[in-house]
Amino acid sequence: MMLRKLFGLHFGGSSQQPQTSVQEDEREQVYDQDGLRSVHDHSFMSDPSFRIAYNRGVQAAGEYGWHWRVHIGLWAAKSASRLNGDFVECGVNRGFLASAIMEYVNWDSLGKQFYLLDTFNGVDERYLSAEDLKFGATDKNRRNLQSGFYVQGAESVRENFSQWKNVQIIQGAVPETLGHVTASEIAFLHLDMNCAFPEVAALECFWDRLVQGAFILLDDYAYAGYGVQKVAMDKVASAKGLTIASLPTGQGLLMKP
Repeated sequence: MMLRKLFGLHFGGSSQQPQTSVQEDEREQVYDQDGLRSVHDHSFMSDPSFRIAYNRGVQAAGEYGWHWRVHIGLWAAKSASRLNGDFVECGVNRGFLASAIMEYVNWDSLGKQFYLLDTFNGVDERYLSAEDLKFGATDKNRRNLQSGFYVQGAESVRENFSQWKNVQIIQGAVPETLGHVTASEIAFLHLDMNCAFPEVAALECFWDRLVQGAFILLDDYAYAGYGVQKVAMDKVASAKGLTIASLPTGQGLLMKP
């Protein structure tokens, strides 16, 4: 049945008409971005609210073809907006996802704080593991800085987020800066630091303040080339008796029980 559904294969008698493998209009509907190729429905891309939010992310950081990854982030943030607690993002860079989220949830109407933590100067190489170094993390970090993919300095980021109230931009390396997050309750935590040590430190630091049902989105959990982070996060989750949902976008998703 699955083969017939995906490829139009026909195993019946000759009285039935043969089917073409893929219709022309179906080919045009294949999603193929950011390491994810899918024939499944992705009509969210044409939703006006999504498009406005996504475009606000593009305004902040440029276009990277992250539609499905951003869709997951927007869904989690919208769900978290109904919970008590503030939002925290560790690993902001130019602010693509946070900008899209704030546009999508009408941030100023929520009365929440959004804490945005980043070096705003790439990965802090002090926290790269031996395995990270083995797989070229230092060179990758420096290439991303030289190419301009990683922002250098927080001023443009502050300007980008000046559109909204209740935003706290905290510059410096995690875990040193975690103490600047004074939220007593957290409903949404997004970790995207491209390095296992600070991500584990952030999750452990905030765990007791995450409210029941809070969303923890791990940007690189299942992404190709970031296995060190997956192993580290699986270890943390296992110690808490939990498992992380591995998503085909490369993300991981966890909810606080």
